Amino acid sequence: MHVLQIAWEYPPYIIGGLGRHVAELVPALAAHGVQVTVLAPRLSGGALNETNQGITIHRVEVPEMPRADFPGFVAHTNQLLIQAALALQPSAGRFDLIHAHDWLGADVGTALKHHWKIPLVATIHATERGRGRGGLHSLAAHRINDLEWHLSYEAWRLIVCSHFMARQVQDYFQTPADKIDIVPNGVNIGRSPFNDAEHWLEFRRRYVADDERMVFHVGRIVFEKGLHTLLDAWPNISRRMLARLVIAGTGDYLEALKARAAALGIGSTVRFAGFITNEDRDRLYHAADLAIFPSLYEPFGIVALEALANACPLIVSDAGGLAEVVQHGITGLIVPADNPGALADAVIATLDRPEIARARAGAALNEIRDYYTWSRIAWLTLAVYQQVLNEWDTTSWGKELPVT
Repeated sequence: MHVLQIAWEYPPYIIGGLGRHVAELVPALAAHGVQVTVLAPRLSGGALNETNQGITIHRVEVPEMPRADFPGFVAHTNQLLIQAALALQPSAGRFDLIHAHDWLGADVGTALKHHWKIPLVATIHATERGRGRGGLHSLAAHRINDLEWHLSYEAWRLIVCSHFMARQVQDYFQTPADKIDIVPNGVNIGRSPFNDAEHWLEFRRRYVADDERMVFHVGRIVFEKGLHTLLDAWPNISRRMLARLVIAGTGDYLEALKARAAALGIGSTVRFAGFITNEDRDRLYHAADLAIFPSLYEPFGIVALEALANACPLIVSDAGGLAEVVQHGITGLIVPADNPGALADAVIATLDRPEIARARAGAALNEIRDYYTWSRIAWLTLAVYQQVLNEWDTTSWGKELPVT
């Protein structure tokens, strides 16, 4: 089986959950015997053409469009991606199906589907209406929403990462329930990043004093991640115990959060760590007493899986797919979104009872091993591909003319 993956994020360019999903899914599919070609814009380095462990990657140079809005830039770049796909197909060989990720790949996936007369599978990782908390607040948002609808319509089957997202696409795009497959995100379980207790303590001291508890958050610093709720909860927490909040990541909302921390008088107990490497992220999970993800909107929450895979006690909000990852009281705690009081109570209860928190983290790690490995996620995705190809074989569509 030869699959063309269309993704606007692929290493070394990874911004959020979409990029991390594709970066892990592609090699896992290859390990299951799928021949994978990735088509992506060249947004942050990487060779234009490369083959690595059986995966072929084609990156396309993007145009200089300083005055264009983002949807306009995407539309123009996608025309270049379509041309590149048509040019590479004779040498790459026949593709059996196309897999497009999110609205960014909608135009490319749809055009190639009709040109080659082969099935299109799509994954919608998040929706613009969901990010807008149910609304579309700009012309660009309306354009993105239209592309999401178009992709959901054109796809033979639609993959989403959670039951929450399945309900959203049914509601927003009138997608039939029997056209949707729920395939969760996955995570890699690694070894401890520390050689011994002394190594662990040396790293931890970069962020907190020995008598302080460490509470950790990592991710894009944007409004929908709910970090203002965490800052609003922090005065109640810091009055009860010695604790420091470490927030890692970058984004448009960072300066507003720094100003909010200063206004709340908690600047001395909150550290904005900025960009961190994946290695330091895993070290921080192991060094922290607690990880928190208080999102207002979260289709799934790969970061929650990463915390659990590193045996870090976890608190999440009940927003979207986060509540599907965590079993309340068993593998972590779930609190109402946008509720600083409930969040403060959960943090204090967790830090007051570290042995119970660690027991929950251990139970979570066992669940990760059973359900959230990338090998299993690739197998579930491959099952969708096979279903589509089996159904396509029973139709006449695409059989009238040879694919060229």
